[in-house]
Amino acid sequence: MKKKQLLKSISFIFIVIFLLVHLTYCVRTNGDVKDRFVGFYSEKDNSIDAVIIGSSPVYPAFATPKIYGDMGITIYPLSSNMQRPVATKYLVEEVLKTQKPDIFIFEMRMWTARDEDLLGNMAHTREVTDNMKYSVNRINTINAMVKDPSERLTYYFDIFKYHSNWKTLALFSQLRTFFYEYPDDLKGFVAKTEVGPCTKTEASSVTDIEAMPTEQEKYLLDLLEYLEENDLNALFVITPFTVNEDEQKKINYMSDIIENHGYNFLDMNQYTDEMGLVYEEDFNDYGTHTNILGAEKVTDYFEQYLKTNYIDGLGIMTTDHRLDSSYKSWDEAYNLYIDSIDDWKSIVRYNLENEIYYELDE
Repeated sequence: MKKKQLLKSISFIFIVIFLLVHLTYCVRTNGDVKDRFVGFYSEKDNSIDAVIIGSSPVYPAFATPKIYGDMGITIYPLSSNMQRPVATKYLVEEVLKTQKPDIFIFEMRMWTARDEDLLGNMAHTREVTDNMKYSVNRINTINAMVKDPSERLTYYFDIFKYHSNWKTLALFSQLRTFFYEYPDDLKGFVAKTEVGPCTKTEASSVTDIEAMPTEQEKYLLDLLEYLEENDLNALFVITPFTVNEDEQKKINYMSDIIENHGYNFLDMNQYTDEMGLVYEEDFNDYGTHTNILGAEKVTDYFEQYLKTNYIDGLGIMTTDHRLDSSYKSWDEAYNLYIDSIDDWKSIVRYNLENEIYYELDE
């Protein structure tokens, strides 16, 4: 009798924990970052050819449905706003639980900033940790990103943070994340349609170097060692932006480190003329993030770079998934992209013609 009662108690505890975990997934604040992570977890195992890890410039710059439609390869952005470099290796480990990408792609803008300058809004830390499934790797990520152990409890158990969102359980958009798996319609891509005109800076021609922040160099060397030990292909990129001289010197410095380890470094600021990038039209917010006009140009250039250096060069990502019926969701994402592209561009052109520009937060 006692054994039966014990089994009932244990079963009850497991049920409570199961419900608590999955209801936490549901009440986590919704938005495009959550959609992106939930979408990644929903992808069929070993179906992603490449994963892009990095901060907010990633998801509006790389039109992943277009890449699939043009080339038949699947690329998914596991990116979040102000994503700190310390998270990078842990996100690689998270990817490897379900995927075996031919290549990891890392956007490196944030690596020029000191970590202490990225801690002003811990919500950006939560955009990583609170969008990961519960696991040991999530705990390790929290421990790495939240230095003070006394502050980690609400990160480990984020229900404490989101318990007041219980009313959102009435929304299908929240309930569908019960298992934290639901396809993202555009495979992580977000089309930006606002305009923030800017001018191309001359700093991109700077060739001098300046050391990157010490802690970021440490994280970079650790990441490179991890990639080498696990025999993982990687590409490091800088997406176009209005770079200043100090940033360009640090980009040059990290480029040297990365290339000395045998990995490619693509600084897109050096190729904006080849892209046909128009700074007065192609940026969403004054030189930080591309809008849909810029995204198409960045994506076209990037497709050719991948073809030359990886598909033809290394012979990876050579399978055309457009011929595979199991990639139907990618076909749907591409069709949605094609159906929407003219409307997105029309909004941008309307904003340009009427000088309706992006409003910066005060």
